[in-house]
Amino acid sequence: MAEFLFEDVFKIDRLNPDGKKFDKVTRIEARSEKFDMFMHLDVNSEVYPLKEGEKFSMALSSTLSEDGTPDSGFFTPGNRKTLADNYEYVMQGKLYRISEGSGYHAKAEINASFGGLLMLLKGDPSHFKKYELDQRLFLLIRKV
Repeated sequence: MAEFLFEDVFKIDRLNPDGKKFDKVTRIEARSEKFDMFMHLDVNSEVYPLKEGEKFSMALSSTLSEDGTPDSGFFTPGNRKTLADNYEYVMQGKLYRISEGSGYHAKAEINASFGGLLMLLKGDPSHFKKYELDQRLFLLIRKV
C-alpha cells in the first residue's frame, strides 16, 4: 500500500475569504483536526461543490499507485486499482514553494499548483520533511 505524504480531516471555516474571483472556482479556508494545519485550497466548484462547515478527508501523495510505484507522468489506461478509487475529487499538480519557519512556534508552509488551482498548507515544520521543490503531487479529497 502506498504511503501518503500527508492525510487529515479538515473542516471548512470560510469560503472565498478574499471575495469570489472566478465563477467556477471556490477558495476554501480550512483547518485540520489531527495536525492543526491551516489550508487555502482552490476547488472547481462546478465539479465538486463544498459548503462552509463541511468536513472532508484530504490526502497528498506522490503517486496514485496502490503499491507505491513512482508515477511515470503518463496516463496508462486499464482496469488497475488506484488510490483515486477511494476518493471523490483528485487533482494532479506540482509543489512550487516550501517555506520553513524558524523559532519555537514557527509555522512552515508549502504551496502547490494544480493546473492553476492553488493550495497553501501551513503548520508544524515536522510535517513538511517529505516534500521537495518541483515534486509532483496528487491531492485526493472525499467528504466525511
